Amino acid sequence: MISGNFIEQFIEPSTNLLKLIVCLTGMPGSGKTIIATGLKSKGFEVINMGDAVRTEAQKRNLEPTSQNLGKLMLELREKNGAGAIAELIQSQITNSHSDVIIIDGVRSNSEIDVFRKIGTVKILSTHGSTDTRFKFLQYRGRSDDPKTRDIFDKRDTREISVGISTSIALADESISNNNLTKEELIETAHEIVQSWNQ
Repeated sequence: MISGNFIEQFIEPSTNLLKLIVCLTGMPGSGKTIIATGLKSKGFEVINMGDAVRTEAQKRNLEPTSQNLGKLMLELREKNGAGAIAELIQSQITNSHSDVIIIDGVRSNSEIDVFRKIGTVKILSTHGSTDTRFKFLQYRGRSDDPKTRDIFDKRDTREISVGISTSIALADESISNNNLTKEELIETAHEIVQSWNQ
C-alpha cells in the first residue's frame, strides 16, 4: 500500500516553475537595457547576463572591453556548452523570491532552454535599425560599447554566430524601437509583461 506522503513527494509542483522568466533579446543597442532599467524602476527584479560575463572577467583580471568580454563569452560557451552564460545566473533565479524575473541579454535558444527548466519563459525581442543601434551605443558609452562602425559590425556578427537571430525570431512579442521615445519603449514593454503575468 502506497502512503499519501509517498505520492505527494512525486506530484507536488515545483514552486520554481511558477516563476515568470521574461527573456529580453535583441541585437546590441536595440533597447534591451533601457527596458530592463525601466522595468526595474517599476519594481521588477532584473538580472543582466552581460554582468555575469563581466563578473567572470573581473575574476580573471581581464579589462572589460568589448573584445575581451566577447572572447570570454565564446570561451565559456565552448568549454561549458551553449547555455553556459545562463547557467552562471541560474542560482540567482532559483534563489529569488520574485514571481517575475527580467533577464536582460539572452542570446540563444540554448540559454532559453536552461531557463525553461526553472520557470515559465516568455521572450520579448527588441528591433532597431543598424544606424539607430550604432548611434545609441556611441551615446551610451559603456566600456564594452563599440567605438567604430567596424567594431560594431564585428560585434553584430559575433552575436549572430551564437544564435541570437533564432531567439529573436521565436520571440513571443516584439517591439520595433526605431521611432519610440524611451518612455514609450518602457511602457510598451511593461504592458506586455503585465499581460503575461495575469
